[in-house]
Amino acid sequence: MTRTQLRTRFVNEENRRWWTLAAMCFALFMIMLDNTVVNVALPSIQKDLGASISGLEWTVNAYTLSFAVLLVTGGRLGDIFGRRRMFLFGVVVFGASSAFIGLSQSEAWLVSGRAAQGIGAAFMMPATLSIISNAFPPHERGKAIGTWAGVSALALAIGPVVGGFLVENVSWQSIFFLNLPVAAIAVVVTLFATHESRDETAPRSVDYAGVSALTAGLAALVLALVEGNAWGWGSGRIAALFAVAVIGLVAFAVVESRIANPMVDFKFFRSRSFAGANLVAFIVSFAMLATFFFFALYLQNVRGYSPLQAGVRFLPMTVVIIFAGPIAGRLSDKIGPRPLMTIGLLLNAVSLFWQGHLSVDTPYTQLLGAFVLMGLGMGLVMSPMSTAAMNAVDPTKAGVASGVLSMSRMVGGTFGVAAMGALITGLGRHKIDETLPQLPDSARHGLAEGLGAGATGGTGAVHDAVQSAFLYALNDGLRIASVIAALGAVAAWTLIEAGAPKRQPVHDAGSSEVGTGDGGSELAAAAETALV
Repeated sequence: MTRTQLRTRFVNEENRRWWTLAAMCFALFMIMLDNTVVNVALPSIQKDLGASISGLEWTVNAYTLSFAVLLVTGGRLGDIFGRRRMFLFGVVVFGASSAFIGLSQSEAWLVSGRAAQGIGAAFMMPATLSIISNAFPPHERGKAIGTWAGVSALALAIGPVVGGFLVENVSWQSIFFLNLPVAAIAVVVTLFATHESRDETAPRSVDYAGVSALTAGLAALVLALVEGNAWGWGSGRIAALFAVAVIGLVAFAVVESRIANPMVDFKFFRSRSFAGANLVAFIVSFAMLATFFFFALYLQNVRGYSPLQAGVRFLPMTVVIIFAGPIAGRLSDKIGPRPLMTIGLLLNAVSLFWQGHLSVDTPYTQLLGAFVLMGLGMGLVMSPMSTAAMNAVDPTKAGVASGVLSMSRMVGGTFGVAAMGALITGLGRHKIDETLPQLPDSARHGLAEGLGAGATGGTGAVHDAVQSAFLYALNDGLRIASVIAALGAVAAWTLIEAGAPKRQPVHDAGSSEVGTGDGGSELAAAAETALV
C-alpha cells in the first residue's frame, strides 16, 4: 500500500479535523496533567534534592512566569510563521525539558527546567486553540472546543491520582518522564493530520519592540503578584516591579498603536464578545484558581488529608466538568455562548457561597453538593467562553487571539491567588490579634504571614487559634469570590453577543490554510510510516 493510499485510508478531508483535534487534545492533556502532578511531588523533590522552601516555590513559579509572559508572543509567532510549526516547537521544548527535569541533580537544574517547560507550554497552548479554530467552521467550533475543555478537565481530575501513585510507587522523576510518550504521540499525529495555517495578511517579521515591552511588563507584573505576600506589598522591590510593569505595558500600548503590523491588534477589543470573553476569563480564573489553591490547603492542613486523598475529593467536581464541557460546547453552537456562560457563573457564585461556611470538622458530604455545582458551572463557562472569543475574530488572527485569552486566564489566576493570600493574611491577623493578645506583636505577625501560605501550625491554644483565623479568613474570601463570580455573570450577559454562530461550509474553515511545502510533506510521510 502506497503512502497516498495510506493517507486516503486513515486521513481524509472529512476526518482530518478530528485527527487534528485529537493531536491538540493530547498536547493539552500533557500541559494540564503536568500542572497538577507537580504539586503532589513537591515533598519528595524537597527530600531528594534537599531543596529549600524558596526552591520549591520557584519550581511552580518559574513555570507560571515563563508561561504567562510568553503566551501572546507564542500565539502571534504562530500566526506569522505557521501555527503547526510553532505548536511542534512547543511540544518538542516541553518534552525535552521534561526529560531534563527528570534527570535533575540540583535545585537550580530543576527550576531552570521548569522555566523551559513554561516556554514550551506558552507556544503550545495558544496554538492548540488557534489550530482547532482554523480546522473547524464556526457552527462546529463549540463542539470541538467543548471536547478540548473536557480533556483539560480530565487531566486535572486524574493528575493528583496519577501523580500520587507514581510518586509513591515509582519516583518523582517518573511524572516528568511520563510526558515523553505523550509528546511523541502529539508530534506524530500533528505531522500526520494537521494542515499548516498562518495569517497570510501579516508580514514575516517580528515586532521586536512590542515583544520586548510586553515581556518586560508582564514579567514584572507576574513576579510582583507571585512574590507580593512573601516580600511585603509595601516593600521597595514590589513597588519597583509594579513600576516596571506599568512602564512596560504602557510602552507596549504606545508601540502597538504606531506600527503597521502590531503584535496585538487592539481593534479586537472593539468586539463586545472578545472583550467580554477576556473579562470573564480573568474573572473566572481570579475567583476559581484562588479558591482551588486555598481549599486544597484546607483539606490537607486543617482536615489532615494527604495530597492524594485531597485530590480524590476534588474528583466529583472535575468529573462533572469532563461531561459538562463538551455538552456546553455543543449547546453553544445551537443557542450561543451567552446564556451558558451566565448560568455557569451564577452556579459558581452559589457554589462558592455554599463553600464559604467551613469549620474544622465540616463533613465532606456537606461539600460534595457544592463541588458538583462548581463542576457544572465551570463546564458551562469554559468552552463557551473560548468559543465566544475565537468566533469574534477572523480565523487568520486566531493565534494571537488565543494567546490573549490564555494570558487573561493566567494573569487572572495569578492575581486571584495573590489577592486571596493577602486577604487571608490581613483578616487572619485581625483574628489572631483578638484570640492571642498575650503573644508579642512580632509573633502574631509571623503567624498571620504564614496564613497566606496556608500554614496552620503551632501547638495547643496557638494551633487552635491559627486554624480558627485561617478558616475565618478563608470563609470570607470564598464569599467575596462568590460576589466576583456573580459580577462575572453580569459581564457575560451584558457583553457577549446573543445568538448562535452562522453556519458555514466545512471548507471555509480552511481558508487560511497553506501548503506545507516539500519539507512538510516529507515529515508528514515519515509520520504516516511511523503510525502504520
